[in-house]
Amino acid sequence: MLDINQIRNHKEEVKKSLLKRLKEDDFNLDEIIALDDKRKNLLTQVEQLKAERNKNSKTKPTPEIIEQMKKVGEKIKELDFIVRQTEEQLKEKLSELPNIVADDVVAGGKENNKILRQFGKKPSFKFQPKDHVQLATELELIDYERGAKMSGSGFWVYKGDGAVLEWALLNYFIDFHRKNKYTFLLPPFLLTEASAYTSGHLPKFRDDLYWTQDKLCLNATSEMMVGNYHRDEVLNEKDLPLKYFSYSACFRREAGSYRTEERGMVRGHQFNKVEMFQFTLPSKSWDAFEEMLGNAEKLTKGLGLHFQSSLLAAGDASAAMAKTVDIEVWIPSMNIYKEVSSASNGLDYQARRGSIKYRDGKNKKNEFVHMLNASGLATSRLIPAILEQFQQKDGSVKIPKVLQKYAGFKVIKAKR
Repeated sequence: MLDINQIRNHKEEVKKSLLKRLKEDDFNLDEIIALDDKRKNLLTQVEQLKAERNKNSKTKPTPEIIEQMKKVGEKIKELDFIVRQTEEQLKEKLSELPNIVADDVVAGGKENNKILRQFGKKPSFKFQPKDHVQLATELELIDYERGAKMSGSGFWVYKGDGAVLEWALLNYFIDFHRKNKYTFLLPPFLLTEASAYTSGHLPKFRDDLYWTQDKLCLNATSEMMVGNYHRDEVLNEKDLPLKYFSYSACFRREAGSYRTEERGMVRGHQFNKVEMFQFTLPSKSWDAFEEMLGNAEKLTKGLGLHFQSSLLAAGDASAAMAKTVDIEVWIPSMNIYKEVSSASNGLDYQARRGSIKYRDGKNKKNEFVHMLNASGLATSRLIPAILEQFQQKDGSVKIPKVLQKYAGFKVIKAKR
């Protein structure tokens, strides 16, 4: 959520930033300021009436004063109701606005994303390479048919060495983050509406989430869980930054039909992910962003994969984030790069929604923290990349060296 005072005092700057994501007709900052003016005016009236009632409470009551104060009390009650309505309207309007974006984030959608750097070389094959679906099926790593039978399209079952490879990836990530002194969390996968609001998924993205009959949603991304860990808390300045990482299965409705190139594991309703998260001082958040982005790149480089890092345009980034850089691995059969990590700085946008503050020792005031997240990493596109980039002429697949101690094997070969 944006700061109403920022909108008031820097309206044109805020408008310019929002126009990188939205059309001019999609928002109205003057309407928001007018609602805040109305709220302030109503609160002034309430305070004046309360002062009048307090003053008269110190005098000898007469029938006239008693009658007058009864009317004042009724007026205060009426205005309090209007204040609550106005505050709800203001909150709703503010909640609909996305975050402002960093200065180097350009307007537009995916077509305006900027490649920052590339790592490694695209693999070249002296044989006819297979796609990951064929490899996973022939090597009996993934059972697509039974996954769909059990749960419908967009689901799969890891099997045998495929399940071991998946778990090896997760163990590789976990060891990496522990060595970097991030605290490991295993949070619940079900979240309240308040949690989904804090993360920025509500109210706009309700239909992207899976909901239970108890009005709990399955987490769409691990940041939803960790971002709520300190909700409604005032943190100690000396404790910042707080660095966490968590493992979770993630669940997304992914409404719409699947495109041909997104077959297999590239786009699904459930996937595993390890997420980094930081709560930082505002003055340190961009340093934290570079640290987390660097961690995601190191993890991917450690796997020996060819990949690139891309700065997302405003319209392609999450509405809650001021800046996002995606780590994208090369999928040879698709001739395309696919995201396995997003490193994002949300500034104080989510902290305002979740009322997460720190006590500023210098100013003796409670200020909002900055909140950042980065996948470290998501697995569902890494396995397709590993299978395709490291496949051999005989149909086997070499396993990245960093995974071998977790997997217990160096090569995956067909069972028959």
